Amino acid sequence: MNKQLTFAHEVAEGIYCIDTGFGRDQFDASYLIVSDSQAAFVDVGTNYSAPRLLKTLDELSLTPNEVRYVILTHVHLDHAGGAGEMMRLCPMAQLIVHPRGARHMIDPSALRAGAVGVYGEEAVQKDYGQLLPIDASRVTEAGEGFEIMLGQRQLVCMDTPGHAKHHIAIWDRLSQGVFTGDTFGLSYREFDTEQGAYIMPTTTPIQFDPAALKESVERISALNPVCIYPTHYSRVDNVPRLKAIFLKQLDEMVEMAVSFKSSANRYAKIKSGLADIYENHLKTNGCNISRQELEAFLAIDLDLNTQGIEVWLDKA
Repeated sequence: MNKQLTFAHEVAEGIYCIDTGFGRDQFDASYLIVSDSQAAFVDVGTNYSAPRLLKTLDELSLTPNEVRYVILTHVHLDHAGGAGEMMRLCPMAQLIVHPRGARHMIDPSALRAGAVGVYGEEAVQKDYGQLLPIDASRVTEAGEGFEIMLGQRQLVCMDTPGHAKHHIAIWDRLSQGVFTGDTFGLSYREFDTEQGAYIMPTTTPIQFDPAALKESVERISALNPVCIYPTHYSRVDNVPRLKAIFLKQLDEMVEMAVSFKSSANRYAKIKSGLADIYENHLKTNGCNISRQELEAFLAIDLDLNTQGIEVWLDKA
């Protein structure tokens, strides 16, 4: 496809990565899959992302009525905050979500209340708005092996805990790629070098489980995918290389965190330890970002990942 899209670019045959506008440019993606004049979204950003998703449909000569599915990798608000709004705008769509996440889409009040408890009402309203409930009849629970047919395109769901217990990944046989949400980590385009992409585990609160995460990454890799489509951000190739980078960092993060489990000022030590690990691996990947620049760019990730590790340590 040669047509210029305002907020999106084609990453494989019939797959478009849409910048949702959440956070900053090239941070948060929604993927639009098109097959036989039918469409599906994988993750949808927030309520404020909806105009970008609709604009992309329009530019591809599709209408909201041709959207058959809204598929959520998990129900964290940067992935699912706009699900209710998109379901309202796409009346023929069915929501596909992990069984553990379904109730939070039918009644998102607890989900929003949890975010307000962490960030405050003003910040949640600014970033996400009001979460719209979805009628239970339009919500389909997708566990391990659940199959979705989009035209002639087969999508297969995998139960992939580790980042969250309510997480699925979606295997697309046609492109030989996997929509990995946050399970296979974050890969920011700003860190790309001649050696390729850099990828890092995300350990955000509150269900980080390194053993389950490692198993999920191994299972995704066992498909021998040509590429993965992480929500943060866009397609990356050479999955065996990315897997090695991911798992090495995960082991280092766990070892570092355990060493500080009973330390005074534990939060600060873990946060600094994470920055050390990211800095070392970025340098190995040929990225010469300074420590100051790294801490500024990854400020939110460092904070949330440290919080998630602390929750895991306390549970362990």
